[in-house]
Amino acid sequence: MSFWSENRFVVTGGSGFLGRYVTEALKNRGATEVFIPRRKDYDLRSHEAVIRLLKDAQPTVIVHMAAVAGGIGVNRERPAEFFYDNLMMGTMLMHEAWQAGIKKFVSVGTVCEYPKHTPVPFREEDLWNGYPEETNAPYGLAKKMLLVQGQAYHQQYGLQAIHLLPTNLYGPYDNFDLRTSHVIPALIRKCLEAKEKNQPYIEAWGTGSATREFLYVADAAEGIVLATENYAAPDPINIGSGMEISIKDLLVLIAELTGFEGEIRWDSSKPDGQPRRRLNTDKAEQAFGFKAQTEFREGLSQTIEWYASHVKDMPLVNQ
Repeated sequence: MSFWSENRFVVTGGSGFLGRYVTEALKNRGATEVFIPRRKDYDLRSHEAVIRLLKDAQPTVIVHMAAVAGGIGVNRERPAEFFYDNLMMGTMLMHEAWQAGIKKFVSVGTVCEYPKHTPVPFREEDLWNGYPEETNAPYGLAKKMLLVQGQAYHQQYGLQAIHLLPTNLYGPYDNFDLRTSHVIPALIRKCLEAKEKNQPYIEAWGTGSATREFLYVADAAEGIVLATENYAAPDPINIGSGMEISIKDLLVLIAELTGFEGEIRWDSSKPDGQPRRRLNTDKAEQAFGFKAQTEFREGLSQTIEWYASHVKDMPLVNQ
């Protein structure tokens, strides 16, 4: 317990989807000093705000999860923002944290850092063997630069910086705004709204042939917390479930779980994104004992139940 009680933590993005689970996991382990910077108070794209954050919180460990992120559609609409904002937030924070004498910097990256045609399952050694999938390359590369920076600062300054590569996440408190959401919350919302309105069909992007790996958000938080305490190497490490499902089969499953019985129409003019995604997670299990626990069908059911109970609180979006 000493690691958790003796350190002061800053968790950027700590009030977000993944962040709320990480913050809860830290506190459950005995962390008593956990500071969550809010964007309105500390805009991490601003050098002055980063300096002020470090002065106010005086952290010994930073878990950096703050990100501008979203699905394929918003990545295509705002590639410059996704590159600049993510790059600047992480780069300045890590540099000034090193200057301030931080003990450990945990950067939470993304599976989007991998090349478009990475052999399946994705192994950490393949991370540099090609260019990322074009629709989210600016986001993936901005996050990937934190790996480069962390390794450089480790080599020159001895900074303990680790870089985690979580796969696609899902679960309660996800973003269900159809303009910016990822695939699972978007399909859940479409199915439930179509069922409620007795619509005969829904439309889905692409052909349905692409595959994805999904990790329940509470499991991802557990992996991040385990790595924060027990992993110290500068080499990147995957955080995933090891499962793989096609988008077509995913939508069939979501339709079943939501009770939507209408037609599914695929809009092949929209991109599929990366052809396949599945991570090799052997290193995470060997290095710090992480293994995903939540069965996919059960996790989806919990996510659907959460959304159905909170839908009244969410603004309607035209489909």
